Amino acid sequence: MTAQVTQLSAYQKSVVTADTREGRSISHDVYSRGSGSPVVLIQELPGIGQETLRLADKLVDAGHEVVMPHLFGPLGKTSIGGNLLRVMCMRKEFRLMATDASSPVSDWLRFLCREVRDSRSVRGVGVIGMCLTGNFAITLIGDDSVLAAVASQPAMPFFKQGALHMSPQEIARSREALETEGPMRVLRFEDDPLSTIEKSDCIHRTFNDDGQERVKEIVLPGKGHSVLTLDFIDEAGHPTHEALENVLAYFAEKLN
Repeated sequence: MTAQVTQLSAYQKSVVTADTREGRSISHDVYSRGSGSPVVLIQELPGIGQETLRLADKLVDAGHEVVMPHLFGPLGKTSIGGNLLRVMCMRKEFRLMATDASSPVSDWLRFLCREVRDSRSVRGVGVIGMCLTGNFAITLIGDDSVLAAVASQPAMPFFKQGALHMSPQEIARSREALETEGPMRVLRFEDDPLSTIEKSDCIHRTFNDDGQERVKEIVLPGKGHSVLTLDFIDEAGHPTHEALENVLAYFAEKLN
């Protein structure tokens, strides 16, 4: 599989710096490749490994520019345990168990989305967040720089599946945006131990409580976790393949 995946050496690298709500400056490398409507692909906890690069290839092949921030961990391979320790030490950026606000790094991601929108002269961007970063997609849809968002297996806040990693103000902004732009996508496996039915119920209770569908959830059978990367099976008819096709059709509708 490695030989078939476009490696980061083929990407254009830049550095993006922005201040958080707490006045702290954050800088991260950003890797970009492709042309067309931009999609900000936010890495999950295992890192930017071959499976994430394969997803990036799928997005580029579908006519998108992939903009991929490197938030933590080694490049080109996965490191779940090591990256968890790294994120736990990055307290100025990540608050893994917060229930009343998203992590400060969401401010940096919002700046990145705006910078991509403005520098590409487009109306807005798409966003994919996964696992640790899945909840950020729900937050970012509340910004006018984001036209389409996919939260795959959203897991934060850790150990509090019945809560969201968002402030009441962020929830209100996202609800309002989804009423205008139409429902975003949430993906998860039915028996995912990290993104559970309790999390699903919380999302529906928060966004779909009045009969309007602001979040469209796609639930896959089984006990997998990483719908679009580590557990993705590139075979027509497979549930993960169908989920990706749904995501690509959603982006085509909203971004093109």
